[in-house]
Amino acid sequence: MTIDARNWLYTGEVFHRRLGLAAHAFRYPALFLCFPLSRRAALSNPLFGYNRFNLFSFHEADHGDGRDAEAWIRQVLAEAGLARLADGEVWLQTQPRMFGFVFNPVSFWYCHDRQGDLRAVLAEVNNTFGEHHGYLLTAPDQGVIGDGAELQCRKLFHVSPFFPVDGEYRFRFHRRDDRLTVSIRYDRAGDAVLKTVLTGQSRPLTSPELLKVLAAQGWSTLLVVVRIHLQALKLWRKGAVFHRKPSPPTLEISS
Repeated sequence: MTIDARNWLYTGEVFHRRLGLAAHAFRYPALFLCFPLSRRAALSNPLFGYNRFNLFSFHEADHGDGRDAEAWIRQVLAEAGLARLADGEVWLQTQPRMFGFVFNPVSFWYCHDRQGDLRAVLAEVNNTFGEHHGYLLTAPDQGVIGDGAELQCRKLFHVSPFFPVDGEYRFRFHRRDDRLTVSIRYDRAGDAVLKTVLTGQSRPLTSPELLKVLAAQGWSTLLVVVRIHLQALKLWRKGAVFHRKPSPPTLEISS
């Protein structure tokens, strides 16, 4: 992944469409970062804090086991036997804190080899119960992951009370110049039941750009949990089947 120096701020939208019974769709503005872990200290500017409070900020405590982010992802790769395969730069796509708060439904860790080719992606998923799980994705032959290639994994972690913990996720990651797109399809019994698309356009991570984002999207990260519960209420009113939350999986990372 190559991105112009410090064009690590993205604005765009997230779109969800539920298919079948209780069909439903919505879209919201999106704000996220995508930056190389080796340069994470360079996130800091007068309006953006690195491991410290600011108007916007990134805290390593919000990810993995809460310690050094790069050390954690390297350990994850090593335990999966991918340390030599994905021995290059790791980029993290995630939402920043705003006014000290963030809830990240999913963050993506893009793990490259030394030639700059993408070899693995970790989807780090959080739910509103304070639980988290990671899906470690690779190509079927552990080869290079091409732009838009489909990566699959079994669903093992509770996210929404209106879907059970079964089925499969199908991910696609697209990078076109300064535009980033993530597509996720959730299948049950071979049929798509949910489609999600996250898109973003990169912009410089500078104080003037952050002020523009604040004016345009103000409370976007603060509203994530509110919007999740609002959409859940709409699904309940449409008669979507409610599923109680099961115990989380024993493994923190699955592949």
